[in-house]
Amino acid sequence: MYYVKLIIDKSAIDNITAILKTPFVRDNKLIVEKLDFTTTCKSVSAGKKCTCSKGYRWRDRVYQSHENDCSGDKCTFTQNLNPMCISDNTVNINGSLTLYGMSYHECLSNKEDKVINCTNNLLQKMKEVYSTLSGFDSIAIGNYSVGSIIADFTMTIAAPISTDKLSSKSKELEKKLKDPKDANGLDASIFLETRGIVKLSIPSGLVLYNSNATISCSTNEDLGKPKWHLKTDYTNVITTGTESEVIINGNESTVKLNYTSERWAGEYTCTYKKGHISHKASAVLRVSLLPNIRITTDPSFPRCQRSNDLRHVTVKCEIRNSSETYKVNWDNKNVDSKIDTFVPSSPEKILSYEAKTFVGCQPPIPNVTCTFKNRLNQTRKAEIEIITINVNDAYCEADGEWEETKANYTAVLQCKNAAGQKKRKCNEENQRGIWGPVESACVNLEVHDVLERAITADVGLGELADNAAIVFSRLQNVTNSTDKINSFANMNASVEVLVSMSSKLNHIHNESTVNDVLESSSNLLEESLSSSWGTDNTKSGHLKTNEGEGSSSHVSLAERYLSSVEQLIVVANFTTASRKKNIEVEERNCTQGSQCTNKVFNVNVSLHSSIPDSVKTAGMKQLEKYLPYNDTVEPNSIVVTATTKGKQTAGVKVTIDFALKNPRAPNTQILCVFWCNNTRSWSQYGCKWEGPSEEGRCVCEHLSSFAMLVSKTPLTIPGITEITYVGLSVSIVSLIISLVIEMSVWSALVKTNSLYLRHTAHINISVCLLVADCCFLASSTPEKIDQIWCKTSVVLKHFCYLSMFFWMLCLSTTLLHKAVFPFHNLSKRNYLRFSLVLGYVCPLLIVVITFIANDGGAEDLYFSRRTCWLVYKGFMKGSIHTFLIPIGIIIFVNVFSMLVVIMKLLDHPKNIQKSNEKEKTAAKTVMRSVILLTPIFGGTWIFGFAVTILDLTHGDIAFVVNYAFTLLNAFQGLFILLTTCLGEKQTREALLNRFRNKTLASTASSSTKLDSTWKK
Repeated sequence: MYYVKLIIDKSAIDNITAILKTPFVRDNKLIVEKLDFTTTCKSVSAGKKCTCSKGYRWRDRVYQSHENDCSGDKCTFTQNLNPMCISDNTVNINGSLTLYGMSYHECLSNKEDKVINCTNNLLQKMKEVYSTLSGFDSIAIGNYSVGSIIADFTMTIAAPISTDKLSSKSKELEKKLKDPKDANGLDASIFLETRGIVKLSIPSGLVLYNSNATISCSTNEDLGKPKWHLKTDYTNVITTGTESEVIINGNESTVKLNYTSERWAGEYTCTYKKGHISHKASAVLRVSLLPNIRITTDPSFPRCQRSNDLRHVTVKCEIRNSSETYKVNWDNKNVDSKIDTFVPSSPEKILSYEAKTFVGCQPPIPNVTCTFKNRLNQTRKAEIEIITINVNDAYCEADGEWEETKANYTAVLQCKNAAGQKKRKCNEENQRGIWGPVESACVNLEVHDVLERAITADVGLGELADNAAIVFSRLQNVTNSTDKINSFANMNASVEVLVSMSSKLNHIHNESTVNDVLESSSNLLEESLSSSWGTDNTKSGHLKTNEGEGSSSHVSLAERYLSSVEQLIVVANFTTASRKKNIEVEERNCTQGSQCTNKVFNVNVSLHSSIPDSVKTAGMKQLEKYLPYNDTVEPNSIVVTATTKGKQTAGVKVTIDFALKNPRAPNTQILCVFWCNNTRSWSQYGCKWEGPSEEGRCVCEHLSSFAMLVSKTPLTIPGITEITYVGLSVSIVSLIISLVIEMSVWSALVKTNSLYLRHTAHINISVCLLVADCCFLASSTPEKIDQIWCKTSVVLKHFCYLSMFFWMLCLSTTLLHKAVFPFHNLSKRNYLRFSLVLGYVCPLLIVVITFIANDGGAEDLYFSRRTCWLVYKGFMKGSIHTFLIPIGIIIFVNVFSMLVVIMKLLDHPKNIQKSNEKEKTAAKTVMRSVILLTPIFGGTWIFGFAVTILDLTHGDIAFVVNYAFTLLNAFQGLFILLTTCLGEKQTREALLNRFRNKTLASTASSSTKLDSTWKK
């Protein structure tokens, strides 16, 4: 049997048998059967126009090499080309045969004759098997390679063929080629790729831009599910996506394209795989494209020197170079001269079409339009108004790369070595143009490429999971270098990658992809990139996204970052805890009704749920600084996200133990908050702070992203300042009155040693309290006085309040001495020496030692600048204890002394004689003073200590204690006046006697003067 391909004139067909006998076949019994016309050609002016007969088609390579010359089954060729159509049923097979053993080792010989001989022997055995296939046409070995012995071959079957028959013949050949010298050796192995068994249907000719297209492939046998590939600059698997749909119906598979563009133009391949044989069909889809046009003028704003000037202007329309051939038309309005057009001569990456003209400086505004028409007559146009700077117009002068720009207009420049544009507005002030700041939307080319890949990840080119792996791997690589993303535009583009991918992915199982997600997300939170987050606008919650005109996005960069990373963490599969520099994620499976705890960046998150679920916890550093918050609070923790696989919204209790970034200042409120996407702000709903005793703990009733905010200003007590001012003023006046009374009736009261003791102590206590109250009043607003005055007032208050208590100790100890040793009398001089040492020297030593021990009275060690008082840092910590411990001891000694004295006074027969009634009365007076002053002073400072340890955030109890201390402390002077002065019977009588004597003396003096007058 002979299979012959002929190119002959149609008139010679009747003599085909005779023609073939002479040059080709030396057999008298020649019979010509199945004579088919494959290709018909006619001469035309451009060469020859050829058409495929029914049942025949052009080879794929003909279409690819003559894309612009073919339309359907018709192609135009030059005279010297003679391509032929092939049968729709022709099966072309490419194979790879691997031989084991040494039987065919000469096929790899360096000697040509041995190679030819080996090849002939191998071909003979292959023909013996494959020539039995119906329609067998030819088989040829192309080349050999090493790896055992590998022979690449091609085979043609000029008729339909059964895939099962082809498979069985290949297995037969594998056994036939086994090395006979190696009984236990391996059979040969054959891998085949067929073209012709699978039929592929594709739109012929050009396809309209942005239209629908359907490509289908089918087989006569059930070969399983095929895979589709598209080859452009690189090869991608075709899947169901936003722009494509893959449908399988029986033995037919269809790809439906919803949006034909440059992305979908290329070679489509449909592949069925069955065993060691791949069955393929390929065809090319050609799309007539439309460009994206960037139109500009040079200069951007022509400036007129005179009102009747004509200015030369060049209009440029720039497009990316592609396979499409465009016809460009120019149109204009209000242009004063003809347009000269220029077409780019060299095929650069960017093609620039130019039009040159002249424009006038008078209204109306000139307008130029460029229109691009593709091969299917679809058009796309761009237009621009040519804004001139007239004689009296304000404008900004040229500044570096920025050209002269008319006031109230914006100059635009294309970014150099980056994607995007940068803008600069020319503002008008006082009829002059003033340049505004540069707004750059320049994005690093690598970042831009990653974003483009992310946006198209789900269009249908490539598996989404594979595309995601590529996107996150590239994002991780580019974000490793902070220099590439150290601007808002780059940060915005990087976050947009996360946003885009989070909206597309339903799961991430690949461990490497999960690692890249976390690594790139962590890189974006580097502290050195803080200025790239647009933090100037964060507090308002709105950021300029620089996404171009018409952008409706006002969501802050940090918000988009949080929501996208949170979603990516939800869909990611974490086999182990993952910790990066700025992000840590931990996942744990919780059983029903149990409490499970995750720990991220030293923050413990415990979840108690009524149903079993998988809990993921993520901690994100630095993010809290970028999320919007109002001016009254500031973040004081990292952001922690808690989610479950089942996305529970109710029936959960989340306890978060935060590590505070900065210690909480006293009386400042901490807010436990979560990020609410509805209000786009931090919200306290469903979250509660556990109070100052556990100041890092929050308890919430839902899952979300949590943080702690701390108030910038401490809580205040309503009316406390007014009470302090009024009370201290009253006390100071009361103490002065008390001292005046004491001094005026001193001689009438001090008649015994006990009374001398009592009134001496009273005067010194009043003086100390007077000085302390004056200092207290002077330092009541610490923020308004200098540090040195604050420190001085603390020292004086520390000393005076201690002296006051030590003088009370003088009273109680002296009284105790008299009660225990009634017959041992102290002289006034000795008592005064003892009292001065105890009342002033001891407090002074305590204050001096405390001052020196605390780094010379250093702020926050000895005194607090916020309160102008001693420092409390916890139990037995802080300078306040050098005040509280002494007064505590003094109060205890006073109480003990009073109990002993009372017992002695009640024991009349044994200890008190009738002759000693005056001393007894005086002792009772002294004791009464001690009994009254001890609770007044001691009780006040018990509340004072409670004020120190009770934070205002404790609630109502703290407010009650503060009010009690303020009232008692502020009115101590009044209490002394009313109790130990005016409340003392002897003092009142002495004061009344003094007033009577003064009145009598005044009356007597008046009478004497009157008598003298009468005598005269």
